[in-house]
Amino acid sequence: MGRIVISLGGSVITRNLEKIRDIADAIIRISKENQVYVVCGGGDVARRYIEVARDFGADEVACDYLGIDFTRINAKLLICALSENAYPDVPLSYREALIAGISGKIVVMGGVSPGYTTDAVSAMLAEYVGADLMINATTVDGIYSSDPKIDRNAIKYKRITPEELVNIVMGSDMRAGSRSVIDPLAAKIIERCGIRTIVVSGENPKNILLAFQGKHDGTEVVR
Repeated sequence: MGRIVISLGGSVITRNLEKIRDIADAIIRISKENQVYVVCGGGDVARRYIEVARDFGADEVACDYLGIDFTRINAKLLICALSENAYPDVPLSYREALIAGISGKIVVMGGVSPGYTTDAVSAMLAEYVGADLMINATTVDGIYSSDPKIDRNAIKYKRITPEELVNIVMGSDMRAGSRSVIDPLAAKIIERCGIRTIVVSGENPKNILLAFQGKHDGTEVVR
């Protein structure tokens, strides 16, 4: 039995509430022969609340905690969709997640600490539990040389090394609610532990399963 960590972008959840069941079904299929951990992001709703909090004068740590609360709400929603296949509680730490995994159920969590996104949480969890693969299901269909929503000439990478990933993302914004495909801390952890990582669009839930099967059209980060 392998160990798989899925980083599920918050916007993939909040923009596609009608697809939560399909997302859950894809995760359940992967879990049949693997121990699966899922880390949920906060998404656009969290970002809107964070912006309002900033306008009120909240500092970045307070904004981060606000975002973390939303990630855990999304985690609870996914647990509902996964039903009896999921561990019923949302772990608040990596150790709690590891212990929850002993149940053999799908473990779903959100953010942990201020200062980094749930992509970094996913990478640290992957390292902590000794995962074989991390799947990053986001709103972008892979890693590009620059933001494809801004730069029409952005180049999509099929396969890159962890070191190349670090170079691509190091200029990313680290404020609460960052939109980076993979934040710099996550990239450094991927580089450190060498966890095989696949970035795909989660807008189509089937892409999550295809990434696991190695049939994806996203970006693979591997040494």
